[in-house]
Amino acid sequence: MLTIDKFVYTAHPARVIFGSGTTGQLPEEVERLGARRALVLSTAPQRRQAEAIAALLGETAAGLFTGAVMHTPVDVSERATALAREIGADVVVSIGGGSTTGLGKAIALRTDLPQIVLPTTYAGSEMTPILGETADGVKRTQTTPKVLPEVVIYDVDQTLDLPSGISGTSGVNAIAHAVEALYARERNPVISALALEAIGALYQALPEIAREPRNLAARTGALYGAWLCGICLGSVGMALHHKLCHTLGGSFDLPHAETHTIVLPHALAYNAPSIPDVMQRLETVLGGEPSRALYGLSGRIGAPAGLGTLGMPEEGIEKATTLALANAYWNPRSLERDAIRDLIARAHAGAPPLS
Repeated sequence: MLTIDKFVYTAHPARVIFGSGTTGQLPEEVERLGARRALVLSTAPQRRQAEAIAALLGETAAGLFTGAVMHTPVDVSERATALAREIGADVVVSIGGGSTTGLGKAIALRTDLPQIVLPTTYAGSEMTPILGETADGVKRTQTTPKVLPEVVIYDVDQTLDLPSGISGTSGVNAIAHAVEALYARERNPVISALALEAIGALYQALPEIAREPRNLAARTGALYGAWLCGICLGSVGMALHHKLCHTLGGSFDLPHAETHTIVLPHALAYNAPSIPDVMQRLETVLGGEPSRALYGLSGRIGAPAGLGTLGMPEEGIEKATTLALANAYWNPRSLERDAIRDLIARAHAGAPPLS
């Protein structure tokens, strides 16, 4: 018989539109919000997609900002916010991955403007009330309903041209949200069910995308899984994995998704002795020892092998260990300096996790 512990579940309000060709509904969604002047956001490489969105909106597109970058630097947030105020924007439309979504959230934090997000990766941050901004090499995270997007338009077509390598690491980044949700302090039956569904969908879809990037069925499965992972991330707290990734990304300017992909198997293996029930449930969707299965998935999708390949210096291992232990998130296993240092060292070298 299933045992249900005492729990609290909080649902976050958001309008979600999912399918193929759903970008065409954007003007209608802007109108539903009563907005007339949209600021469209993207990264520089996605400028053409942002321009297409602006063209779709016509006269409603009041401005374009294509300076979103990873880790949401505060100075970039402030420049984009100044533009929003200058043009009298009454809605922010973000197209892209976590970098663009993060910038939209940063603007919303400062202005209370509503947001519409069109994800082009599997980052999942569009479903969360979480914002991380970086200043002076330190990434600080806060949770507030002010940054939760009002509308998310998932259009599978927007992901078809996402390079397979980015698709893979973005997808494992999403899996990380769901894995930690299974053992979060605030875990509950609703989120646990969504997490297992999400992990299974992405675990099946990502290798297919690596083999055939424009496989519509695989892309649909991955985007579906990413949506569920985003719900998980936005509904419960984070633990060691996310603390490590925020520390590494902010301190060494490492790419977000790739860092999550490399660290996840090691963080899960570290916590495994304290979460036997979670490891057993993960085996049902991963088909084997979970940390080794996720490490193997990274190889199947062609992800970078270790943090060293991303540019993290070996002498940074000690610094990262110290930062990871400072103001640590709740974690099911107590944080032990030597074991954490070994975890980071193995992730740096690209070695298999200690399962």
